[in-house]
Amino acid sequence: MSTKKIDIIPVDYAKSTLPESWVFVGGDKDVKVPIIFRIYLLKAENRLILVDAGCVTMPGFDMVDFIGPIKALQNIGISPEEITDVILTHHHHDHIECVKDYKNAVIYIQKDEYEKGKHYFGAEQTVITFDDEIQVCEGVKAIKIGGHSVGSSIVEIDGEDKPTVIAGDECYSRQCIERKIPTGMSPDPEKSKAFIEKYSTGEYNVLLCHDN
Repeated sequence: MSTKKIDIIPVDYAKSTLPESWVFVGGDKDVKVPIIFRIYLLKAENRLILVDAGCVTMPGFDMVDFIGPIKALQNIGISPEEITDVILTHHHHDHIECVKDYKNAVIYIQKDEYEKGKHYFGAEQTVITFDDEIQVCEGVKAIKIGGHSVGSSIVEIDGEDKPTVIAGDECYSRQCIERKIPTGMSPDPEKSKAFIEKYSTGEYNVLLCHDN
């Protein structure tokens, strides 16, 4: 476990809705669930690490209270040029579109997700891919889960009492953790179920990208 404190800052930049059937197994497709769009800023020693890049467009979604990830970061005094690292949980548009804006950052992404999302990257960007997990810095690592997409990942951060996990889209809603119900949006339901079983035990502090 890391002895160095890592500050975790949620950065919200928009709101929308999802069908309940996407949010958890057994949900009603006609019921809309409010969601937020959020990236996370990790302040580690000499590092400013983003978990996910965010988006400025989201076709098919009605976005409200939209400011975008870059403006949301600027509102807390951080410019995109200051970001040293970006960990991408997966290749879906809302998590990866703005990756080109972090021109000085090293990008970390699971190798199968990179193949699906490589058109989002700038030609000069440094991209590091991984198979199952990678240590980004002391106390921060990305771990492949593969429930939400083929190589979708989470980020695990050491804590003083227990680890914190940023779940990406392995879990849309706090209800999934509290009720131990997997997400309804999964090409591999068994891996989604395994994620919920492991991370809903109370042994981890779980942070979400689309819910509080």
